[in-house]
Amino acid sequence: MTTIRPSTERDLAAITAIYAHHVMSGTGTFETTPPTPAEMAGRRADVLAKGLPYLVVEDGGQVLGFAYCQWFKPRPAYRFSAEDSIYLHPDAAGRGLGRQLMAELVAQAEAAGIRRLIAVIGDTANAASIAVHRSAGFALVGVLKSCGWKFGRWLDVVLMDRALGEGDATPPEPAAR
Repeated sequence: MTTIRPSTERDLAAITAIYAHHVMSGTGTFETTPPTPAEMAGRRADVLAKGLPYLVVEDGGQVLGFAYCQWFKPRPAYRFSAEDSIYLHPDAAGRGLGRQLMAELVAQAEAAGIRRLIAVIGDTANAASIAVHRSAGFALVGVLKSCGWKFGRWLDVVLMDRALGEGDATPPEPAAR
């Protein structure tokens, strides 16, 4: 049975392995050296300390993917805009898990007070990520041409976003973050 749930420290080995695969063989991330388990634990702790979601999808007790959002930029004015990240185990592709995971991330980001979710997708050829975001209601904002260099070639960045909740129709709560 497939379950989407908040990540725990027990998930960090699987999360680290999934991300390392994408770092070493994919263009969805522009990192070129896989982070250590300690670095991944620190990144997760930072997301959770901000009250933001960090989720995993598992099937039969095996973590098949993870997703989280982090403030788009570290300055306080960005605290209602977050950048999402989603990665699946290579064996999990094409099963609809990315769409399920993204739908839950969107719901939890909105519940956390995020008003705009931003996708910064590595590589215009990353059709799966673009499709997952489009299916979750993201719209294309633009393309940054040739701004990354990985695997001996220039890579574009696709920018997509979507409003959450009331978006920019109302100001955030005065006491909000």
